[in-house]
Amino acid sequence: MNKGKYVFSQLLDFLDKDVFLRISNKYNGNRYVKSFTCWNQLAVMMFGQLSNRESLRDLVLATQAHANKAFHLGFGKYASKSTLADANTKRD
Repeated sequence: MNKGKYVFSQLLDFLDKDVFLRISNKYNGNRYVKSFTCWNQLAVMMFGQLSNRESLRDLVLATQAHANKAFHLGFGKYASKSTLADANTKRD
């Protein structure tokens, strides 16, 4: 297993997904969402911070480069620039 992937998975495991989803549901974070959930957004944004991405475009390119590992990294699938920008705009 890739050491960086292992560390990222450990960081995501550190977060209690049930508590996160309960809070997300309380504030309707996933309302009208079909595939790119709040959890996916959190995972992508954490990946961007930890891999020192400088822009949304840079982050999207990095997630696309890891598209075959996206599910295991917690993204669900890689996010397009418009999907990620919309999610960042519409969600607190």
